[in-house]
Amino acid sequence: MERVLLLLICFLLLSQPINCSSSFSFNSSTPLCHSHQSSALLHFRNSFSASDLYFCYDYPPKNSWKMGTNCCGWDGVTCDTMTGHVIAVDLSCSGLYGPIHPNTTLFSLRHLQRLNLAYNYFNDSTISSKFGGFANMTHLNLTESSVAGNFPSEISNLSKLVSLDLSLNFYMRIETPSLKRLVQNLTHLTELVLDDVNMSSVPPNSFMNLSSSLTSLRLYHCGLKGRFPDNIFHLPNLQLLDVSYNYNLTGSLPTHNWSTPLKSLGLSRTKFPINLPNLISNLKSLKELYLSNCSFIGSSYPTFLSNLTQITSLDLSYNYFGGQFPWSLLNNAGLTRLRLSGNNFIGQLPNLSTNWTQVSSSNSSSNSESVSQIPSKLIYLLLSQNLLNGTIPSWLYDIPSLQDLSLEDNQLTGHIGEFQHDSLRFLDLSNNNLHGHLPISIAKLVSLLYLRISFNNLSGSVEQNIFTKLKSLEQVDLSHNPLLSFHTYSYNIADYTLPKLQYLSLSSCNISEFPHFLKSTENLNSLDLSNNQINGSIPTWLLEVKMDSLYYLNLSYNSLARIGHLPWKNLQFLDLRSNLLEGPLPVPPLYTYFFSVSRNNLTGEIPLLICNLSSLQYLDLSYNHLSNMIPPCLGNLSNHLIDLDLQSNNLHGTIPSTFAKGCYLRSLKLNGNQLEGSLPQSLVHCKKLEVLDFGNNKINGTFPLWLENLPKLQVLILRSNNFHGAIGNPKYKFPFPNLRIIDLSHNEFHGLLPTNFFKYLKAMKNSNADKGGLKYMGDRYYQDSVIVAMKGIFIELVKIQSLFTTIDFSNNDFKGEIPKAIGELQSLKGLNFSHNNLTGHMPPSLGKLTNLEWLDLSSNKLEGEIPVQLVDLTSLAVLNLSENYLSGQIPQGKQFNTFTNDSYKENHGLCGFPMTNACGNDEGQQPPPSSTIQEDDFEFENGFHWKVVLLGYGVGFMFGLGLGYLVFSSGKPIWLVNIFYGEQDDKVRRSKKNACGRTP
Repeated sequence: MERVLLLLICFLLLSQPINCSSSFSFNSSTPLCHSHQSSALLHFRNSFSASDLYFCYDYPPKNSWKMGTNCCGWDGVTCDTMTGHVIAVDLSCSGLYGPIHPNTTLFSLRHLQRLNLAYNYFNDSTISSKFGGFANMTHLNLTESSVAGNFPSEISNLSKLVSLDLSLNFYMRIETPSLKRLVQNLTHLTELVLDDVNMSSVPPNSFMNLSSSLTSLRLYHCGLKGRFPDNIFHLPNLQLLDVSYNYNLTGSLPTHNWSTPLKSLGLSRTKFPINLPNLISNLKSLKELYLSNCSFIGSSYPTFLSNLTQITSLDLSYNYFGGQFPWSLLNNAGLTRLRLSGNNFIGQLPNLSTNWTQVSSSNSSSNSESVSQIPSKLIYLLLSQNLLNGTIPSWLYDIPSLQDLSLEDNQLTGHIGEFQHDSLRFLDLSNNNLHGHLPISIAKLVSLLYLRISFNNLSGSVEQNIFTKLKSLEQVDLSHNPLLSFHTYSYNIADYTLPKLQYLSLSSCNISEFPHFLKSTENLNSLDLSNNQINGSIPTWLLEVKMDSLYYLNLSYNSLARIGHLPWKNLQFLDLRSNLLEGPLPVPPLYTYFFSVSRNNLTGEIPLLICNLSSLQYLDLSYNHLSNMIPPCLGNLSNHLIDLDLQSNNLHGTIPSTFAKGCYLRSLKLNGNQLEGSLPQSLVHCKKLEVLDFGNNKINGTFPLWLENLPKLQVLILRSNNFHGAIGNPKYKFPFPNLRIIDLSHNEFHGLLPTNFFKYLKAMKNSNADKGGLKYMGDRYYQDSVIVAMKGIFIELVKIQSLFTTIDFSNNDFKGEIPKAIGELQSLKGLNFSHNNLTGHMPPSLGKLTNLEWLDLSSNKLEGEIPVQLVDLTSLAVLNLSENYLSGQIPQGKQFNTFTNDSYKENHGLCGFPMTNACGNDEGQQPPPSSTIQEDDFEFENGFHWKVVLLGYGVGFMFGLGLGYLVFSSGKPIWLVNIFYGEQDDKVRRSKKNACGRTP
């Protein structure tokens, strides 16, 4: 009976539900939250606004927080199971927006041990000193939460802290005293993450006494400079160390007796002298190594790579290693990330097969390497900007884990293969020599975010429905595949949806209509359809797409005839140049900063509404038929306008005079209009000016010597106006310090050529300037172009190379001798003093102009002999000394053996080759070289026919080509050079020999 009763009692006990508030030690149910802590949490959360600034995949924790419910059950809240006190709060990525107030109720939660407020936006508020009051805190995470100001030293009171993460708070500063106190007090710290926190004033030795318990130290991009303490590398438990992108940080890596558990090391973009073989031999546990843009000791070929048998992630990008590519790295079965971009590795990608065929190659040390297996765990393979050639092997399309494949800027050929898996998220094959069709298997890549295959030779028709399944696509760039074409089946238009597309570039893709999948691209930021065959107008269906995020639109180099009103109010970049637009000038949206409609057929006046564009920085209305006056309010835009180009229109009246102090103009071009009056002296306020082009107008006045103190002025063109008077003497010690191109031709200047003017043209003296590579005036948005008289003809330089220098004072009334100071301008490419009244002898100092390519002193009154020093001008291609009073024997040798009679005609005192009259000791004259070209005809598409006499052209021009100039492709004659790379222009005209009339 007792036994039965006992069993009944046990049954009743076991059948009862467990009380949530029970204090039994085995109770695992949710404890009951204290009401004041629940209120404190709600009050803290409600003190912020909601923001979707950060997009997080996790469910925002705050959405489950409700008044009257147990806070211990809220998402992101953890309570002590015994006491019910809140001990952990995770509000990361919760869309909290606003400052953290100093008296926030958060600080009343005295039992907190873990606090995570990462990925919110606290409006650059400072971290309150009250954070130091959480005596039990072990983990504090404020990653990318937009806190700013000085780091409070009170955080150092958190003596139990194990993990501190303040990374990605770009406006936070840590000063030396606070850091030293933190290092001294936080003796239990195992993880310290301060990436992108400003510590530029902190000496690296402040980290010397870090806790020996430390396992992870991240100091990426903190502005540290000086020597990093050696003892950090000997911390016994350190597994991760990253001090990358501290550009002026140096130190010494241990070379012997270095026993460390280090698994991950980042020294990218530092000044550590690195001996890689020694480094690798010491780091036995190393799995991740990040050494991009580093300073290496020893061989330019990383022979140590074959020793990296345990490596899972390797970054040696942008170190300019050479030799055969280290394919043996692919043998590492655990390799997941390989970044070797920006080197000079050569060779072909190994052609592995499923039976693991062995492939051998040789490095610069003739050591044999082999690849024996497909790297099946690769996630990232970044090999861009090398010298790899051959085809892309099939195994690269068959790695199931591969997410990022980057092979751009190599020399790869062949077809793009078929993709076997859908794991790829980033694919970049641009800037190669790939040809053939775009593979249909692209449609398999349903995870693809980024597709870039621009600047190749792809061909064939691309069905737009190939993108139908790629709903995740954010960026597509197939530009500059001129043999590619796009086709749309009208009955499938509804299926062409790319809802997440943000960037689309199909420039130079032979497109004749707007792609229909744009109908669903409400998130589009950037659209480039330039250099195609689109005609008519923007279709109504596209104008109805609500693309409030669209800020970049490039439709240049098409055949659009109408543009209409653009509804996209946030548009900032609008390029419509080189179309067939007619009618009045369209006014772009209010926030536009770049607007170009050059080379169209627009008429009417410039509307005053253009002056309401308060963000406008680049305005190019050139080569249209705009008339009336320049709105005076355009001068008021100079406090933010950088480039203003109104050349080649029909504008008249005066130039606005409202250039105020703080003027931001860099380039002002008004060439080829009907402008009158004088130059506004308010231009002296524009201290950033580099280009001033007022040529071919009716402007009068004296030479604007008041421009001499513009420190950046490089181009000054006053050609074909009504300027008069003497140049005058500069008032400043170094006038026009950066002037490289000056054209005063076809005016009424007179007086002596000013010696003091030429004497101080500093930029024309340095013949070694900019030899580091081709550089052009302007920036990524706008590059200057000017028309210059060069070698007897006018040529438009569609880009101005920064080393190009020329002086043209022709067709004026200058008198006196040529200043000897001209010979000091050793970077000069061209010098033209023709059609003046210069007298005296040619100065021998002209022989110092070793870069000179053309020299025209014709139609003056020069006398005496031609200086023999001119024979040393080996780059001289054009020489015109005709119609002077020169005498004596013409110098012989080098370039002078290539010039014809036309270079010297009407100088009756000259003798010797190539003249017909011999000097006293000559036995006879040799005929001019058969390769000399004296005349050639130009006939352009517009029907104009010009005959250009090219005086004294010789083979010396080939020396000029050696200066890095690119061939000008506008037809005959074949020697004609467009010195600066750009599109062909047919506005090449003959210069008028006489002073009468205006030149182009």
